[in-house]
Amino acid sequence: MNLKEFSGVLVFAEQKNGEIHKVSYELLGKGKKIADKLGAPLYSVVLGPTNIKTEELIYRGADKVFYLEDDIFNEPEELVYKINLVKLIDNIKPEICLIGATSFGRSLAPRVAAALGTGLTADCTGLEVDEDGKLIQIRPAFSENILAHIKTETYPQMATVRYKEFCEGKRDTSHKGEVVKLEAAYSKDKLVEVVKELKGQEFDITEASVVVSGGKGLKCAEDFKMLEELAKALGGVVGASRSVVDDGFISKEHQVGYSGNRVKPKVYIACGISGAPQHLAGMKDSDIIIAINTDPSAPIFNIADYGIVGDLYEVVPKIISKIKAKNN
Repeated sequence: MNLKEFSGVLVFAEQKNGEIHKVSYELLGKGKKIADKLGAPLYSVVLGPTNIKTEELIYRGADKVFYLEDDIFNEPEELVYKINLVKLIDNIKPEICLIGATSFGRSLAPRVAAALGTGLTADCTGLEVDEDGKLIQIRPAFSENILAHIKTETYPQMATVRYKEFCEGKRDTSHKGEVVKLEAAYSKDKLVEVVKELKGQEFDITEASVVVSGGKGLKCAEDFKMLEELAKALGGVVGASRSVVDDGFISKEHQVGYSGNRVKPKVYIACGISGAPQHLAGMKDSDIIIAINTDPSAPIFNIADYGIVGDLYEVVPKIISKIKAKNN
C-alpha cells in the first residue's frame, strides 16, 4: 500500500427525504480541524434525490462536495449506498473517512470498510491526530469506564462518530467550494422495499430541549403516562433507561444511553433512574440535570444539578400541579 496516494478527509453527509442530517455538519466541523492539521482538503459526499442543498456542506467547511444525484437513494438500501461510496473512495483515496453513527450509518459503514479491506472504529466520541499524522479514534469501552485510543494501520482510516459529540461546523457563506455531480451506479438486485414507516416523524428525542426520563423506579408501563404529562407541561419529550426499554415499557426510540440516544437538552429530569454508566453516557452533558430517586446514594446524584430524594410517585404529581397552577 502506497500511503502517499491517500490524502484528504471525506465526510459522508447522510440525508433523508432530501434533508441533510445534522450529524453531517458536526463531522464537517471536526473534519475541518483535522484536515487543516494535516494540510489536506476536506471533502463531503451526499447521495440523494434532486435539489439537495449541497451548498450548505460548503458553507460548513467542505472544499469539494461529491453529489450523486439519483432517486435510487430515496430508500435506505445499504447495498446501493455501499457500491457508490466504495467506487468514490477508490477514486479519490481519502486518508480519513467519517460517517455518523446513526442507525443507517452504523449499518452502512462496516459494509464499506469490508469492501475496501480497511478497519473501522465504531461509535467514536473523540478524534485526534498524532505527531505522525495518524488518526486517533477514541471511544468508550467497558460501559464507559475507560476510553480506548485506537489507530488503524490500513487506509482509509474509517470511523463512525456519535451524534452530538462535536459542535456543528461554523456556517460561513463566504467559503468557496466546488460541487461535483457524479452518476450513480446501480446494483443488479433490489434488496430493500419500504412498505410502511412506523416511526412518527414528529418525534426526535435528540432534538428535544426538555427530556423527562423514567427508569427502574417505575412500576409498570402505564406509569409513563405520568411522565408524559410532565414532559408535555414543560414542552418536552419522554426518555427512558435501557432497563425499562428491555422490559417493554416503552419503545427503543425513547432510550437514552450509550446503546440508545445521546441527548443534550436544556433540562433533563431523571425519574427513578439510579445512574448506570451506560445511561449517564447519553445525558451527562445536559445543561441542567434534575434527579428524583428514593436512594440518596444513587450515582445519578453525583452529576445532578438538583437532586430530590423522594418517591417519584409523590414528587412528579406535585411538580405537575405546580406547573399547571403557574400556567393558569
